[in-house]
Amino acid sequence: MIGETPYAEGAGDRTGGMGLDQTDLATLSRLRASGVPVVVVLVSVRPLDISAQLPDWRALVEAWLPGTEGQGVADVLFGVVAPTGKLPVSWPQTASQEPVNDGDGRTPLFPLGFGLTWPTG
Repeated sequence: MIGETPYAEGAGDRTGGMGLDQTDLATLSRLRASGVPVVVVLVSVRPLDISAQLPDWRALVEAWLPGTEGQGVADVLFGVVAPTGKLPVSWPQTASQEPVNDGDGRTPLFPLGFGLTWPTG
């Protein structure tokens, strides 16, 4: 689990940029060096600039700011329920692309409505 702090709202807690901070990058580096497949649960108030790190991840779950509903994220990760969420915004490829909007001719990293679902079994 990486990303912004639980009480980041509005512009988030990274007012100097939209990237991952050094603590997050160090955590990802340690996991990658250990050979552990990395599934990132990203906690944020807005899309962060993750394009450079994304190729090293096996999966990404955007949890936004789950508040007291963190159990819902755990239920998805452990297969108790199937994910059903779709992106409510387009996710920019880089911070310089912000804002990227559906239909503006820019190619986002993930388009509006992107997301996976699968049946539980």
